[in-house]
Amino acid sequence: MLNKKLQQTLPSIQPGWVWLAGAGPGDVGLLTLLCLQGLQQADVIVYDALVGDNILALAREDAAFEYAGKRGGRPSVKQHDICERMVELARSGKRVLRLKGGDPLVFGRGGEEARHLAGAGIPFRIVPGVTAGVGGLAYAGIPATDRHTNSAVTFMTAHGADGGLAKDIDWDALVKASPFLVIYMGLSRVGQIADKLREAGLKSSEAVAVVSRASMIDQKVLETTLGECADDVSKAGLKAPALLVIGENIKLRQGLDWLGAIFEGRTLDPDVGHIRPQGKRFDS
Repeated sequence: MLNKKLQQTLPSIQPGWVWLAGAGPGDVGLLTLLCLQGLQQADVIVYDALVGDNILALAREDAAFEYAGKRGGRPSVKQHDICERMVELARSGKRVLRLKGGDPLVFGRGGEEARHLAGAGIPFRIVPGVTAGVGGLAYAGIPATDRHTNSAVTFMTAHGADGGLAKDIDWDALVKASPFLVIYMGLSRVGQIADKLREAGLKSSEAVAVVSRASMIDQKVLETTLGECADDVSKAGLKAPALLVIGENIKLRQGLDWLGAIFEGRTLDPDVGHIRPQGKRFDS
């Protein structure tokens, strides 16, 4: 818990305000101080499916909790109803924490919710969180960038506005422009994504990793290839949420899997950082 001196240096939730906050990818240690401040001050916490009990346990004892989670293929609260509920709570004088997994503005609906609050005249603060595409990869021992492999990284989602695979992606341009892809919410569509990337020219041997439940106690990392990832994911029985990662940086995991070194006694390879891309990434 935050001590009084630190609490006093941070902003406080005022009655009638909503804080749109990111809880990070799962590990409670990745919460920001400002998010923790919100948890300890909020009257009502409106939380998503990806916010774990270990994080909710940090709320003040008399806080009320309202579940507003969405999970693919399951009955979910409608977005409009979530927005209206936040307005209702704020207008009643409650201090509201809208708690989302990761960062509220990275492949979430924090922007939509903020616009709804603004339209209703409700004051709000956005509290950034550690997004899975950065923090989750770090827990998997996979860097988003490395000077030996890439100077660009692309974050994307496998879910379009209609719930299917996003239709506005130029796959040809994507694979040519970015040497490293981080795809959110791609577990159920891994076969479709692999087909699109191979059609765009990536080799079947391209390195792929799937990071399931990143930074959580049951995190799993599957290393495979673009040609084999669909079958391997099916056999592994990985659970959502999961990141699908494509690119040379995955090979750096041999020297950076710090969790494996701690809990599984793996020996890290100190020379792996000197790798260079091997040949062309594209089918000719």
